[in-house]
Amino acid sequence: MRSGNGKEPDLTDEAAYESVRALSRRGMLRLSAGAGAALAVPAALPAAATGARAADEGPAIVKPLPPELFIPYGTNAEMRWEAMRGQGLLTPADRFFVRNHVATPRIDARTWRLKLWGTGLHGSPGEERPVRFSYADLLRLPSETITAFIECTGNARGFYTSQQGQQVSGTPWKLGAIGVARWRGVRLSTVLRLAGITREAVDILPRGLDADYVDKGENLGRVRRPLPVAKAMKDVLLAYEMNGAPLPPDHGYPVRLVVPSWTGIASIKWLGDIQVAAEPLYSPWNTRFYRLFGPGYPPEGSPPVTRANVKSAFELPWEASLPAAPQVLRGRSWSGTGRIRHTEISVDGGATWRRARLLDRPDPRGWTRWEFPWRPHSRGPHELLARATDETGASQPFNAPYNTLGYLFGAVVRHPVAVS
Repeated sequence: MRSGNGKEPDLTDEAAYESVRALSRRGMLRLSAGAGAALAVPAALPAAATGARAADEGPAIVKPLPPELFIPYGTNAEMRWEAMRGQGLLTPADRFFVRNHVATPRIDARTWRLKLWGTGLHGSPGEERPVRFSYADLLRLPSETITAFIECTGNARGFYTSQQGQQVSGTPWKLGAIGVARWRGVRLSTVLRLAGITREAVDILPRGLDADYVDKGENLGRVRRPLPVAKAMKDVLLAYEMNGAPLPPDHGYPVRLVVPSWTGIASIKWLGDIQVAAEPLYSPWNTRFYRLFGPGYPPEGSPPVTRANVKSAFELPWEASLPAAPQVLRGRSWSGTGRIRHTEISVDGGATWRRARLLDRPDPRGWTRWEFPWRPHSRGPHELLARATDETGASQPFNAPYNTLGYLFGAVVRHPVAVS
């Protein structure tokens, strides 16, 4: 779908998002152009149980969480940035951050089924008589591999308090709720077409197989969040591999969504079913959560958060001890709105800035590594700052606009080190 000026709508802007949903009939006509004859639903997709086991049959997080790699927060675990030194472009699965609303479920891929249902499919199959795909069905479909970051919407939340003196709710992440992996799977658009998506479809609602989430005594059901059909048909992956191996349990085994450039809540893990609807869909995860609330926002909050913002991080421990000798500072920058154009470094608390050397060809779906030579001129405490700018001109300010849930902290982070 194109706007009146002939450009693609910016799905970062919720007004454009709502426009895409409301006018998706025309959008589907454009997306389907040149696709050839409609694909048929596989003839005999068997019905079966989801294969999920009870969440209380094991620890909340399955993989080991050694303290040199992670900072644990109950059902969540933050990657320590020093763990990425020398690791190349991808984040190994053993140090990829974990963001769970509840415990990681254990799911048997042999009995797992992906259900698609709703008023946006031909014949409008209901939830009790959906179109089903098995794990083997997905493996037989044409595959695609992408490299993309997944980042928690609350990444860097802790700096609202520690840098800006503002109280927020939620896990007090520093910058480690981010990871880049090579994902392999099936395009969501392929499966939606096989399931019989109609031109009237507006939204999809993917839902995980983790246990119901209870917030302040209220059962909100399983984690689920709508996506506009235009985004779902564009570049979303049903991933079953991570860095060349089957997804680990904590990262969505057997199948998860990967929604490039959008905040992590869109990339639903342990995918169980997808509602496809000819009307807008809603859940607590785009009404109660993942909106911006607080001064300057209406009572119902901002439009739902979609794209990730610009951030940078040093591959250093927090309060690192560094030698008083020439050295090379290394780190990474990323953005959900475009390729990184440049990253600037300040070693004097922001008084002066110099550009770092980018080490990778910038990728709009991944991060860009950089390095910066530094010769400390004095011993004692220092603040190191990194500030990235992407191809759209979006950059990191000195202060992040406040919201009570602490989402999208995108300001320059003051990284303390001690030179001795």
